[in-house]
Amino acid sequence: MNKVNKLLKALKEDNKLSKNFYWENYAFHGISSAYNKRWLGNIVPADVLKLSVKQAIEIIATLSESGVFYDKFPNHIETPNYGDKWGRSANYIEINNRAIATMDNGCTCSGILGAIKLLTAIPPSAKSFANCIILSQIWQNIYGDAYEKGPLEENSIYGIRLNAPYSENVIDYSLKLSAEDQLKAFVDLAHFRGIKAGFRHVISADQIKIGSKNGDIRFSWKNPKHVELYIKESKKLIDLGFECIFIDSAKHIGRYDMENYTGVGDLPEYCQIQHILHEIRHRTGKSNLSFVGEKSSNDFERFKNMGLNAGTDFIMGDDFEMVKNLSDKCKYMRDYAPGVEVSNDNNEGGLSYEQRLNRLNTALFAYTYASDKLPSFMQMNDLFPLRYDTNIHHLMMTNPSYSTDGTALSHFENLFAKDDGREYNRKAGEIFAYALEM
Repeated sequence: MNKVNKLLKALKEDNKLSKNFYWENYAFHGISSAYNKRWLGNIVPADVLKLSVKQAIEIIATLSESGVFYDKFPNHIETPNYGDKWGRSANYIEINNRAIATMDNGCTCSGILGAIKLLTAIPPSAKSFANCIILSQIWQNIYGDAYEKGPLEENSIYGIRLNAPYSENVIDYSLKLSAEDQLKAFVDLAHFRGIKAGFRHVISADQIKIGSKNGDIRFSWKNPKHVELYIKESKKLIDLGFECIFIDSAKHIGRYDMENYTGVGDLPEYCQIQHILHEIRHRTGKSNLSFVGEKSSNDFERFKNMGLNAGTDFIMGDDFEMVKNLSDKCKYMRDYAPGVEVSNDNNEGGLSYEQRLNRLNTALFAYTYASDKLPSFMQMNDLFPLRYDTNIHHLMMTNPSYSTDGTALSHFENLFAKDDGREYNRKAGEIFAYALEM
């Protein structure tokens, strides 16, 4: 039985799917030759997060690009094929799956089920370049995993625990379904939507712990066993179908540009990361993986030779012509390219809707030929604006509930902007609609 049907069974649902005519009529379409590419636009996240998982799967089946409705989810789903170098020009969209998890009685869980529901509202990939979702969290965080905390209490997901079960923020451990099967169901549904999937990883030694029976062990890049564990834990997720690793603080690998380093602890040597990325590719047998480095975009040769495919934060999207000129200059760089940002995980607010939409337009259209497009980086907030008193970085560092009545639905309704957020999502959807035929 495929993992999507196993998930339905664990949720005590049957695996027969029914077409959802309401959302089919509501869906946005790509423009012109991309008309069959569909997603839910003009929404706020609560519109889909309040649905059941089965309803979300039925919407995903209804929006099938092929036009074929599958009344049972297919047994074999392949990743959208954009070649081995797809990561060099992809749009990376980070989803904070902890923030859209279920918060109930002070506990946080089932973020992967929230991510499945939000898949319905993520635009599919364009003809020439892929969209890739990056999940903010998969492993346990070391500052209070599975617990809601106050808006000023640290609960950072930049600190992770390896050699331990996957995060309770993410997995629904009340289900009779393994964590791996839940993650695999998400990946298969993303691929069915025409979207690739990846996850965020950290490299600062003091932000990584190793779980053991006698308590956590401090991670060290000088310990070969720890390096081997890092490779094995990454491989496990790649084997589930994830195709991208976003490497936090990658610019500083080998102690490069340390005056701007904000992580905690030692960093791997340059040759260590070369070895790690090579081993992940070799052991998984996958040549089509994308490795993305945060802020790794000043010395192009350095990061290409490290094994990266894309790097963030070289240029912002405010100046369309500047990005277009960079795209032209990089058109012969087919293994690695610097990227353009709409916003990143360190964003603390301050961007107007107009500035964000302008950056999104630049990220999706600033090139002469679509084959020369630079990679782009955006956050959940760039599709679904957050409420006025929080921001991307705040939700990475803390885990507050915004519920006004103690229910999970109220948290979903109040985490994001409301009427103005819906209007913004409509405008962002229109920009994507024109990009999908490129």
